Amino acid sequence: MSEQPRKTILSGMRPTGRLHWGNYTGALANWVALQDEYTCHFMVADWHVLTTALDKTPEIRENTRQMYLDWLGAGLDPERSVLFTQSEIKEHAELALLLGMLVSMGRLERNPTFKEQIRDLNLSGEISYGHLGYPVLQAADIIIYRAHAVPVGEDQLPHLELTREMARRFNHHFSGARGKVFPEPEGLVTKFARFPGTDGKRMSKSLGNTIEISASPEDIHRKIKPAFTDPQRLKRTDPGDPEVCAVYTWYQKFLPDEVEETAAECRSAARGCVDCKKKLAEGVIEHFAPLRERRAVYEQDGARLDEIINDGCTRARAMARATMEAVHEAMGIG
Repeated sequence: MSEQPRKTILSGMRPTGRLHWGNYTGALANWVALQDEYTCHFMVADWHVLTTALDKTPEIRENTRQMYLDWLGAGLDPERSVLFTQSEIKEHAELALLLGMLVSMGRLERNPTFKEQIRDLNLSGEISYGHLGYPVLQAADIIIYRAHAVPVGEDQLPHLELTREMARRFNHHFSGARGKVFPEPEGLVTKFARFPGTDGKRMSKSLGNTIEISASPEDIHRKIKPAFTDPQRLKRTDPGDPEVCAVYTWYQKFLPDEVEETAAECRSAARGCVDCKKKLAEGVIEHFAPLRERRAVYEQDGARLDEIINDGCTRARAMARATMEAVHEAMGIG
């Protein structure tokens, strides 16, 4: 029997700086695993930074390079996956323009994710056209590669449903003798557990509570040392509650073989928080050592990194152009 062709997925990240443990556990580690099952396209979503952080434009180029280094260090393979930069593929913008004719303002305004951003960022009365149209560009990002699926958290499903609606509407209006132009992408839903930062709150650059996946051993020790533990455990001899401790959550992710013993020794006060953090730091340093080593190789060979980026963009551009040829033919324009 002939082997069935792999389905295609598309996902991306906004380049806002070096990636941290939350980015790794929430998306990047999953992307690395998906390479074994899918034809993968991973995009540095630099245009999307502009929707809410226009003042960060001077940082985007360097942040993009750092993101590629983190991706390659984590194990994304340019031989198996297409790694590319959104702004290098101008066809995304053309398709977004065309898709914008197929969705109403009201539909975009009802997007729950958009409403949450307006509330959380206090943007009432200062909403840009680009921010409102974010889901349209995101839809173009996905369907221009005719992706069958998108790895998402449950909170991102409303965005994906808009993508599906636009693909469906385009196919309804413009499918011709060659059939549907776009598949309707499904969501590969992953339940991302809340990943704590050093203060016990959700790990986020804006809160200053992150630890980078490329952090040096010295930085890991320094950042773990004051990290949030059980606030009720005031003395070394007090029993603790690991379920409220950020350090214990990190054990669960990075040192799973140590979880049971760690919880028992915490509850019985057989292990103090200082010793617990030291043991975690050593384990995490070892966990990320291969990542740091791979990252350093690419960082030291700038020409090779440029070659990987250029090759990925070239491959993505060829696919995007082929899709736009099909779009032009179906619409009778261009």
